[in-house]
Amino acid sequence: MYGSGPVCLAHPGGPGIGWEYLRMPALEQQLTMVYLEPVGTGGSGRLPSHPHGYTRERYSRFVELVTGRLGVPEVYLLGHSHGAFVAAHHALHRPQRLAGVILYEGAPVTGAEHGEEAGRRAAEFAAKHAGEPGLAEVLAAFGAMAAIADDEDTLAVAKGVLPAYFADYWGDEERLAPVRDAVRATYISGLDEDLRPEVIDDRAALKDLRVPALVIVGRHDVICGPRWSEELHALIPDSRLVVLEDSGHLGHIEEPELFNAAVTDFVRGTGPV
Repeated sequence: MYGSGPVCLAHPGGPGIGWEYLRMPALEQQLTMVYLEPVGTGGSGRLPSHPHGYTRERYSRFVELVTGRLGVPEVYLLGHSHGAFVAAHHALHRPQRLAGVILYEGAPVTGAEHGEEAGRRAAEFAAKHAGEPGLAEVLAAFGAMAAIADDEDTLAVAKGVLPAYFADYWGDEERLAPVRDAVRATYISGLDEDLRPEVIDDRAALKDLRVPALVIVGRHDVICGPRWSEELHALIPDSRLVVLEDSGHLGHIEEPELFNAAVTDFVRGTGPV
């Protein structure tokens, strides 16, 4: 927990990625940032069914418990990447204590359609950086995703693909390499306790979302690109959409001033808490 002002819970991505990459020092000048360490990562412990059972519903229940412990009537919930899927679920099913939700690099669906779009954008990334010596390592990491089976594999893939998560990693490698080096990751299977995949489609439900919503996306995001944020924006009544033109999947690092302005303007616009 850092900063002061209205309380904002920040749920990292993955699932299984450590929270530290999501640290937002500039926002801490305006908000009380509570960085969640989701169950299964770091010191939060693991489920008896680990690496299975980490569903959105499970994460949402823990978000609700943390919210209750904070002693404030309402909070903002910022979810990044997989955390945005969790935040959307929480806003749909447990909206009572939410002043607003920030869906940062999310999507309304997973499954084949989402995978095909990510594959197409990854191919565009590869074509754009065809002469880059580090590209082969990134593509090998993408190819190894399907065979991940433990923490070591997860960390290697997370670090391996990370250059693709920035708009221009190699053009600013001196600044961005430490972010890559600091990544922590735990293997989470993506299956529920009965070993079934959790396939998400929130399109119908989001039309009835009544929590104030801000959608943020980087123009060059490979994993959850603008197509999905534009769809989230179209589905959610009265939502706001911010596109960071020079960012990939990590706009709070790539364009921190614009990112911070978008979040603080949203919080101010939804009233004091």
